[in-house]
Amino acid sequence: MFAFATYSVREVDQSGILWIQTPGRMSLYRGVNSLTLDAKGRMAMPTRYREQLLTHSAGQMVVTVDRDHCLLLYPLPEWEIIERKLVKLPTLNKQARRLQRLLIGHATECELDSNGRILVPPPLREFASLDRRAVLIGQGNKFELWDEVTWNERRDAWLNEVDGDDLELPTELETLSL
Repeated sequence: MFAFATYSVREVDQSGILWIQTPGRMSLYRGVNSLTLDAKGRMAMPTRYREQLLTHSAGQMVVTVDRDHCLLLYPLPEWEIIERKLVKLPTLNKQARRLQRLLIGHATECELDSNGRILVPPPLREFASLDRRAVLIGQGNKFELWDEVTWNERRDAWLNEVDGDDLELPTELETLSL
């Protein structure tokens, strides 16, 4: 593998996308990984992500909750971008305040240990119903951590929903081509 200049999305405004050049390889996390949490609630980060996480964030991560009852794991620099946006939301807006309380209020810093593991705090494990078997889903700039049974049920339900032709797409997705 070699280093080259890449571009990553840092801010999106009404006029479009602002691209900021970042040196080296862009850190994108993708794929589905089955994991096991140990008795202390530690999960081993899949080997294929460890070098990227150490390079991109020195192994510093932030774990928080998601409205779908999974956990979100961000490398610290990515979380800081999200957190700045969340802090700027209008606190008198009821929905914005709820989102701030959920995401920032539950945000917990953690670090990859020398064995490439992350300790998932007990309150967050409880929130996501994480026991032993889990699934880690790469989502570009972050990961989702799901209880394995919940993930399988949700994934199957999403796949069995009505055909896409019958679904109303948000405006942002109407031009997406897969």
